[in-house]
Amino acid sequence: MSATNINATSLSEELKLSISFKWLLALYAIIPLCLALQLIDANFWQGYLQSHLPSSPNHFIVFQILFGTPHIIASTLLLTSNSDYLKNYSRKLMLMTLAIAIVFGLGSLFIPYKAFYVLVAAWTVYHVIKQQHGVARSVYRLPNWAFYVLLWLSVVAGLIIYVGIFLKNSLDVQQILWIKQSAGFLCISIILFGIYCQRYVSSLFGQCFLWANIFLVLSSFYLYQQQYYFLAILVPRLVHDATAYTFYVTHDYNRHHAKPHNFIYRFARLFHIPLLIVLPLSSFALAFVLQAYGDSLITSLSEFFFGVSIHKVITLGLLGYLALMHYYTEAFTWKNDSPYRRYIAFSK
Repeated sequence: MSATNINATSLSEELKLSISFKWLLALYAIIPLCLALQLIDANFWQGYLQSHLPSSPNHFIVFQILFGTPHIIASTLLLTSNSDYLKNYSRKLMLMTLAIAIVFGLGSLFIPYKAFYVLVAAWTVYHVIKQQHGVARSVYRLPNWAFYVLLWLSVVAGLIIYVGIFLKNSLDVQQILWIKQSAGFLCISIILFGIYCQRYVSSLFGQCFLWANIFLVLSSFYLYQQQYYFLAILVPRLVHDATAYTFYVTHDYNRHHAKPHNFIYRFARLFHIPLLIVLPLSSFALAFVLQAYGDSLITSLSEFFFGVSIHKVITLGLLGYLALMHYYTEAFTWKNDSPYRRYIAFSK
């Protein structure tokens, strides 16, 4: 997802909504809010939140229903419910499905679990950070080389932090120290390079976007250091998901407000459901059903028909597949020449 080379534009007649860069920047307010929450907890609540929050938001099924899974499902619905999009990208989707089946099917027979984990973690972190830098790129307008240096410093730092959080129980003291030192060194490098990059950013607004993306990584590192693992993951997750939904909802409103083009919006019009809530409502409802009941339903059916219990088919199988496809498709479906972009305009 990117706003590369797109200036703030006036809406054409067919577009009724635009994406405000001020709104996108405002989403980063989650950073000071989480930092304030950590400081209050450490100084006034005797670490109550630190001791009661799980090590990852993924340990809360409520968190998965509210964040992460819904925006992946929303992305899937946007692509698959519009026949022209599905036809346009069908070859890429089939090839990627085959690649996932080979890598995670046959590959699981001889590739170690931790190697798989780091591979998926790297793709996840790259997807999250690339989206935020891609969206802001047209605002701070860094030269290509500077943009990619900053991007990859942030991705590598983010990956090390991610591994430090999710694999902490399997790491020894020396490995944990190495992770903290490496992430700290990269964060210092990001700060110094951010200071250098300011010479290329002509506006205060652009500098705010530049440092908002830098602090996205720095705040996660700080919260990781303070052992507020939940908040360390929550910060980039909230910014990422809210940014994605801004694009999805804007696209769908502009595409379907005059005439519904798929069954979801025909159904919504029949029942007079406001267009702005159709995609969030659909994706959140599906996320709830799949997360809360999907695995137990498949287990019951497999026991009834085959006498064998099959576990985690939905949460690991289906949702894992959709997540990987989401990381893949978002890399090209929002590019400038994509049919998606016909329904996107920007404003300050």
